[in-house]
Amino acid sequence: MARFQKVELAEALELGPNWRHFCYVLLYAPNPGMLFHRIPLRYAVLMQMRFDGRLGFPGGFMEMQDSSLEDGLNRELQEKLGEAASAFRVELTDHRSSRAGTKPNIVAHFYTKLLTLEQLEALEASAPGAKDHGLEVLGLVRVPLYTLQDGVGGLTAFLENSFIGNAQEELLEALRDLQILEPGSFSNLKIPAHHLPRTHGT
Repeated sequence: MARFQKVELAEALELGPNWRHFCYVLLYAPNPGMLFHRIPLRYAVLMQMRFDGRLGFPGGFMEMQDSSLEDGLNRELQEKLGEAASAFRVELTDHRSSRAGTKPNIVAHFYTKLLTLEQLEALEASAPGAKDHGLEVLGLVRVPLYTLQDGVGGLTAFLENSFIGNAQEELLEALRDLQILEPGSFSNLKIPAHHLPRTHGT
């Protein structure tokens, strides 16, 4: 599979009819909870287990009836996550990056959306009743944002899973750029070099 390269959104939208657009979103919410009464959770970040056994973000391919990327993404979220996804809307301002790859010609559009914890928990509750649950989506999972005393358990161990496409890199970029992790903790993670997010513009 060819590696996806970052492109500007305007450039991606000008690609011809032989290109398909795939949109997906990282949903996150502030979480004041504590693990074992001592480890702050800070945020809840959602990913999903896909039909192919890989981790990814909820979303899907755009269809002819979608008037915009965001319309298509919000439609897909209701199919993947159920009726609770209608309580919010992913907008153009939530777009973070686009990547284009060939064989086949696909443009992947990555978004992030800040929710309330109540909205996120409602998604977790409604997802088992969604149209695609048990088919394209096997379940939702929260990303562990902490590191345990052994220096491996938590986020480092989570990153050893198999991710679809650029999902792992996009996850790490979002955790860093949105300051979802505690300040300074990103540099202390035991993350192999091939897991680290690229710098902007690469």
